[in-house]
Amino acid sequence: MKLKTFRGGIHPDGHKELSKGQPVEAYLPKGDLVFPVNQHIGKPARPVVEKGDSVFAGQIIAEADGYVSANIISSCSGKVKAIEERRTASGARALCIVIENDGQYTLAPGIGKKARKGTLSSKDILDAIKAAGIVGLGGAGFPTHVKLTSENPNAIDYVIANGSECEPYITCDDRLMQDKNRDIVEGLRVVLRLFPNAKGVIAIENNKPDAIRAMEDVCAGEKRISVQPVKTKYPQGGERNLISVISGRDLQFGQLPADVGCIVCNVATLCAVYHAVYKSEPLMERYFTISGDALANPRTVSVRIGTQVSELIEAAGGVKSGCTVKKVLSGGPMMGIALSSLDVPVCKNNNAITVLKEDEVELADQKLTACIRCGRCTRACPIHLTPQMMADAAERKDYEQFEKRFYGLDCFACGSCTYVCPAKRPLMQLFKQTKAAVLAAKKK
Repeated sequence: MKLKTFRGGIHPDGHKELSKGQPVEAYLPKGDLVFPVNQHIGKPARPVVEKGDSVFAGQIIAEADGYVSANIISSCSGKVKAIEERRTASGARALCIVIENDGQYTLAPGIGKKARKGTLSSKDILDAIKAAGIVGLGGAGFPTHVKLTSENPNAIDYVIANGSECEPYITCDDRLMQDKNRDIVEGLRVVLRLFPNAKGVIAIENNKPDAIRAMEDVCAGEKRISVQPVKTKYPQGGERNLISVISGRDLQFGQLPADVGCIVCNVATLCAVYHAVYKSEPLMERYFTISGDALANPRTVSVRIGTQVSELIEAAGGVKSGCTVKKVLSGGPMMGIALSSLDVPVCKNNNAITVLKEDEVELADQKLTACIRCGRCTRACPIHLTPQMMADAAERKDYEQFEKRFYGLDCFACGSCTYVCPAKRPLMQLFKQTKAAVLAAKKK
């Protein structure tokens, strides 16, 4: 069978063998847990607790403060120690709720109460997802109840479950599909109830044969759900790329997936949907990969939201003996963010930390030259942008051309252009900075 794929993209070394063979264990944090109120796209949540309050695991500690917003849920029991600004993985400071963990993880009343599947309306489903604080767990962090709210549910033809996990080193979705395959399919069934004409397709890169088998086993006999292996290529998991591969439809610049009859959800998001809707369990924990060539024992763990990164590195055996760490990333090496401190919490949309003994950006800086006009960046771009022209506009600070002529705001910072550039130009970093400048100007 010829595997489907998209035009462009790259083939970086995967390094997934470091963590994928390890069994997943639950990690219970030892120190304080920290909950930023902006763990999602949209308006930050509004704290509903005060310093000194006692809280339970599963309790809402900050409420969605607007349509595009999401509840923040405590993942432990204990006392609110502080509500203050702290550094997050992005490098920015954000308002955070700090909870002194009592180590008991006492659940809030009603957590785990099972719902009767046949009696739930679409509103019941969306309300449960909203209450649980679920956002896109693949990295984007868009509130899931908003994504699944459609003016015309009958116009949705595909619900695509994203199990591609194309970023190097990261294996949490691979392990989730093997361990929680039934929960993922149950979550997909829940979403399909919202869209009566849609079929569900679970897209998995073909370098994950165990996950493919696990998902195919549980989908056997399903009339509306199928598994579609896709070619291993980065960034196969990009929303635009998946829609093209699975539906054959092109998502034009400025369009949303629903405009072409598609909804895309990460497999971890669907697993969380099942637990929220049918078990009344809010989003408190997730599968999370701790990997990198500088770690003693890379692995995937089930981690509580709010756990400190420093604790997780120790949980993976710490740094290898005699090894020097040059960089720690929140995420993987292509789209991850370099951490300036390990005293930052795991948020809902974080799926990994990568600990490296070499800094590829630093090495590239030593070889940086002017653009040689080779065009490799354009051929590699998975959404058919022209990085060379975007970079010219960005360096001139011609933000109007960057946005309106070269569609720079549609760049999702996959890093493919930077990876293939023989001149070692930091294109992705330049585009991220320019997008931030454009959006800041628009906000003003």
